[in-house]
Amino acid sequence: MISRGCARRAWRSLPVPDPQTHGRAGGTGASGGSIWGKKMKPGLRAVIFDLDGTLIDSAPDIWRAANAVLAEAGLAEVSFAQSRSFIGRGARVFVERMERAVAGGNDPLRTDHLHKRFLHYYERAHEGTRVYPHVPEMLAALQGQGLALGLCTNKPLGPTHAVLAHLGWESVFPVVIGGDSLPVAKPDPAPLLAVLDALGHGPAEVVYIGDSETDAETASRAGLCFGLFTEGYRKGAVADLGAQFHFSDYRDLPAALHRARVA
Repeated sequence: MISRGCARRAWRSLPVPDPQTHGRAGGTGASGGSIWGKKMKPGLRAVIFDLDGTLIDSAPDIWRAANAVLAEAGLAEVSFAQSRSFIGRGARVFVERMERAVAGGNDPLRTDHLHKRFLHYYERAHEGTRVYPHVPEMLAALQGQGLALGLCTNKPLGPTHAVLAHLGWESVFPVVIGGDSLPVAKPDPAPLLAVLDALGHGPAEVVYIGDSETDAETASRAGLCFGLFTEGYRKGAVADLGAQFHFSDYRDLPAALHRARVA
């Protein structure tokens, strides 16, 4: 679903992939249109994605990792709803929120220990992670259009590479910035701008896709067009996030990008 377009600019056509090369003969959007037959707007050169809550649902594994750490420390467990609500600002903030929920506050030495143990479990926690429906064929379609793909996540780089390897996505994203790749993490715009720079494109040529308030703020501060996947980990209403467009089904993303205008 499109809420409004990005700012208008000049465009030229990009090639349309042969759907047979992506392992599907058809492929229809939620509204019935082909996801392969939409030419991307000229001028669009790359799409950068968030990971957790955007391309994958990793909340169950994160919850299990959190409770494994808490059990080791002799602390009470957190509920799935609590754990899910802590996601979005990186592993350190997740651990701080988790610790406050069960211990009533943060003790620096304990927080450091919990964080270290959480990273240990987090890097191995991907068995229950699932890819959102139609993401693989969507990524193949965008690559077939000649678009570069980047990843900008607050997930630490170790767990990020581990889950990408688990999914067979090591070569999908030539540029990956994790939550610990730089001294700052999202919503600071620096990680997103670092992906942009590594891809060799400017804000006028790129769209960022995410699922949360953190992603919306990051895109705004970086000056990028923002597309919101509505089925992730956002806490507020769709209308409050200020996305240039939003969608709930990845079969509709190519059409959304086709209609969008990047600044």
